[in-house]
Order: sequence, then structure tokens, then C-alpha cells
Amino acid sequence: MTKSIPRIGSRRNGRIGSRKNARRIPKGVIHVQASFNNTIVTVSDVRGQVVSWASAGTSGFKGTRRGTPYAAQAAAVNAIRTIIDQDMQRAEVMIKGAGFGRDAALRAIRRSGILLSFVRDVTPMPHNGCRPPQKRRV
Repeated sequence: MTKSIPRIGSRRNGRIGSRKNARRIPKGVIHVQASFNNTIVTVSDVRGQVVSWASAGTSGFKGTRRGTPYAAQAAAVNAIRTIIDQDMQRAEVMIKGAGFGRDAALRAIRRSGILLSFVRDVTPMPHNGCRPPQKRRV
């Protein structure tokens, strides 16, 4: 007689082992991508697996309002709210881009109560860039 294996969780929603369940993450990395049109805040653990993310668009801002500092602040608060429940105490912050939401997002992260080990600017800078196109001959 074979013994039946009890199945933990349902497969109805397609996901067997949910990654979003309350896994304790003591340390993580917060990435802020600030463009002129939108600001995206991504929180991941040290291995690089994304725990939560939010953008100015998902926070309810539409059109040109997504590029404002207030929208970036709202996106940072929304992304961090879920990881505070998962007991994250320390974080590293990587900021990329030249948008207006850089400082506002960093201010919101500081106010959240998470200890920041370092803040690094990872904006890509061309060291003389690509070769320009050939001049048009008439």
C-alpha cells in the first residue's frame, strides 16, 4: 500500500513556493532608478532576488507627474513598506539616473528607519562615448 504525500499549499494559482511569503531578510539592497519620466524603486536581498518594487506609475501617478520628486517619494515609501514587515534592518542604496526623484527617494528611505550601510551613485557615464555618425554629404 502506497502512502500518500501531503501537498503543502495549492497549485491553483500556478505558484508552488511563493517567494513573497514572510521570509526574514535582515540585509538588502535598494535600487533607485530615477529618469526624467519615472522613478523605479526596487528592493532585493543580498543574493539579488527582488523582494518588492514600486514605481511612480504603480503608485498612482500618471503622465508628467511621474517625474516629480513627490511621486518618487511615494514610490520609495510603497516599496519599503513591505520589507519593513519582513524585518529588514540594514540596506545598501544604489542610485542610478539623473531624474528629479533621486534626492526625494533617498530622503524617504532615510526616514523609513532602515540603517543605510552606504549610498552609491551607479549612473553610467560614457568615457567619451560612441563614435558619432558620419557627416551627411550633399
